[in-house]
Amino acid sequence: MTVRVGLIIPSSNRMVEQEMVRYFPDGVQAHVMRLRMTGPHHLPLDQLLPRIEEATATLRDARCEVIVFHCTATSMEEGRAGDERILAAMARAGAPRALSTATAIRRAFDVFGARRIVLVTPYDAKTTEEEAAFLRGAGYDVLHTEACALDGSDAYCTMPAAFWRDRVVEAARADADAYLISCANISTFGVIDEIERALDRPVVTSNQAVVWEVLLQLGWRDRRGCPGHLFNSIGAPASPRAMRA
Repeated sequence: MTVRVGLIIPSSNRMVEQEMVRYFPDGVQAHVMRLRMTGPHHLPLDQLLPRIEEATATLRDARCEVIVFHCTATSMEEGRAGDERILAAMARAGAPRALSTATAIRRAFDVFGARRIVLVTPYDAKTTEEEAAFLRGAGYDVLHTEACALDGSDAYCTMPAAFWRDRVVEAARADADAYLISCANISTFGVIDEIERALDRPVVTSNQAVVWEVLLQLGWRDRRGCPGHLFNSIGAPASPRAMRA
């Protein structure tokens, strides 16, 4: 039996199919829908919501059981209220289970009981601060932000995974509970385990958190080959320092 997952992503994203969807196990089929919504195509949420509804309805035509609005910056841009508006729009359009990147990231942190976060992004300072404000509004303490200010989506998706490993290690804080590498259009899967070994803390990335949350929603226990301590959990809260055990 095949279950279907719908992903609504920015039109410029080139990493979801290349890096992320292959981590869905056999029996979970991803369907991708693109919207122009970032960079030069950025829209206020009021204008974007009808497009999200239409994309959700289109994916529902393919019998997707879980539908994800998968753009970290957009899902966090207007705080928790904005994220809730996105999820409500998807529900109105018929999503059986509606998720967003922002929601998946929060749930991942909560599994670890993580409150003190270091945030690393490819974005400029403004977008990075919007994400930090979202996290603070959701009750997290953002200890440090690292805005790499890369030059748009071409730079995001061509930067090697080692770049993100180095940026996170350089941003290490002894009192951090977890590290977030934000953005669905960057390559991180190959270095998550390495960073966790180096820092002895959980690492959460946008694409990783969405794969994890989708499998959790589906009740799918086979997560072999998925990177990161996050996939060792089955949804029960755990201390971020339990990695030392």
